Amino acid sequence: MKLLYITNGIKGSGGLERVLAVKASYLADKFNYKVHILALNDGNNEQFFKFSSNITFHDIKVSGNPVTYFIKYRRGLKNTIKKIKPDVISVCDDGLKGMLFPILIGKKIPVIYERHATLNLNFISINKIIKYCSKKLMVFSAKKFDAFIILTEGNKKDWKSVCCTVIPNPSPFSNKNTSLIENKENVVLAVGSQSYNKGYDRLFLSWEIIQKQHPHWQLKIYGKENLALKLQKEINELNLQKSIFLEKPIKKIEEIYNKASIFVLPSRSEGFGMVLIEAMSFGVPCVSFDCPHGPADIIKNGEDGFLVKNGNIHHFSKAIIELIEKKEKRIKMGANAKENIKRYAPDAIVPLWDDLFKKLTLPE
Repeated sequence: MKLLYITNGIKGSGGLERVLAVKASYLADKFNYKVHILALNDGNNEQFFKFSSNITFHDIKVSGNPVTYFIKYRRGLKNTIKKIKPDVISVCDDGLKGMLFPILIGKKIPVIYERHATLNLNFISINKIIKYCSKKLMVFSAKKFDAFIILTEGNKKDWKSVCCTVIPNPSPFSNKNTSLIENKENVVLAVGSQSYNKGYDRLFLSWEIIQKQHPHWQLKIYGKENLALKLQKEINELNLQKSIFLEKPIKKIEEIYNKASIFVLPSRSEGFGMVLIEAMSFGVPCVSFDCPHGPADIIKNGEDGFLVKNGNIHHFSKAIIELIEKKEKRIKMGANAKENIKRYAPDAIVPLWDDLFKKLTLPE
């Protein structure tokens, strides 16, 4: 089967790129799919995550004002589709242009949409009228796809009038990873790009409480830098510069997971929470805000981590302190985490995609 993925880019260090690398490579190597990936303006930049050598990559150049951009985008899509002649297309683009794909191109072959973020993420900083109209347009467009895939049951709340199928993200790591307790450091870890939605400002307030009781512990945050947020300034103003460290993304993040004692997710919202299953595969217990959507599907509260009411800074810090002070609980929750995330292994998740693709391409 010939499969075409359409996405913004594959060279970044984010969750969508990570998932696509795992999923597309598995389909190419294990299921013998002829996988093609079309990205925008990626050029010859080096890929952050490793993709299978059996995948063919395509790149189209888009620029200019919105009208010019969309014209170039549409022309590039049509030319690439004509050249490849895929059996099925999967759109992995959380922006408005991704949602408009069936309207821009039409549907001569089956087209799937993969939603990797909450609907509200698109409308954080726009006025109410534009927000209302854009939401209506996106929901209208969503119904034009042959299949609309979301990552969690909670995401169905965003798309009540759309027929959705839930297929979670596959884990990029095996839960057979050995994360020895003697290798653990007094480190609380967070992983994710620096953005308002990731909620690091809330994490800093929690850490201010934690640091007073446990000054020998450190908080390390790995993610793409965003200077506009001025996170380092916030850290300095709270006088936490000796215990909070902002680090750039690294390819061998497994080494960092192996050394961490606790993982935290302070996000205001998520499409899934990929980093949770990454951390859990290394036996790291997690503390997460119960934000929409994802953490509640992944974490079994009190068993392999803690879910905290979204935005409750005091309870968030309290949960972290409990894990800091109770080593045996950390170990037990970590062991439970490794066991519980088996359901996200690629050999459990990718066959669901194979079934979907075959269902959509079978003659009626």
